[in-house]
Amino acid sequence: MKPTPEQLALQHTLTVCQGHADALQDALQDMQLRSISADDYSHLNKADRRLLDQFAYRYTRLQDDMGARLVPAALKAQGEDIAPLSAFDRFARLEQLGWLPSADEWLTLRQVRNAFAHDYPDSPTERFDRLQAATEAAKRLLAVMAQFLLKTQEKG
Repeated sequence: MKPTPEQLALQHTLTVCQGHADALQDALQDMQLRSISADDYSHLNKADRRLLDQFAYRYTRLQDDMGARLVPAALKAQGEDIAPLSAFDRFARLEQLGWLPSADEWLTLRQVRNAFAHDYPDSPTERFDRLQAATEAAKRLLAVMAQFLLKTQEKG
C-alpha cells in the first residue's frame, strides 16, 4: 500500500526529530561522564561550554520540532483535522490517541525548557539548578520521542 502524503510527512518529521534526539542523547551521556558540578558551572572551560551549548541546542530543537512539526504531522497522519485545534488541544488529542503520555506534562516540559533557554539568572547555583531540571526534562522528552516512534511503527 502506497503511503499517503500525510504519512510521508510524518516519516520525514520523525527522521528530523530523531536526529535531534540522537544528538541530545549523546550530549546527555557526555554530560554524565563529565559530571559538571555546581562549582564547575561558575568557571566552565571551552569544552564544557560547547557540551552545554550542544545540549541546550538539541534539547530546544527537539522540543520545538516535536511541538511545531511532529505533533501536527502525527495528527494529520491519523486523519485528524487540526485546523480548529489550539496547541493544547492538539496535545490533548494525542494524549487521547495514546501518542502522548500527558498533555499537561508536555506543558510542564515546555516551561522547564523556557526557563532554561530564556532566563539567565546571575547566580551560578540557580543556573546549575536549571540545568539539572532541563537535564531531567530532556530525558523525559526523549521518552516521549520514543513513544512517538513506537506508535508510528504500530500504525505502519
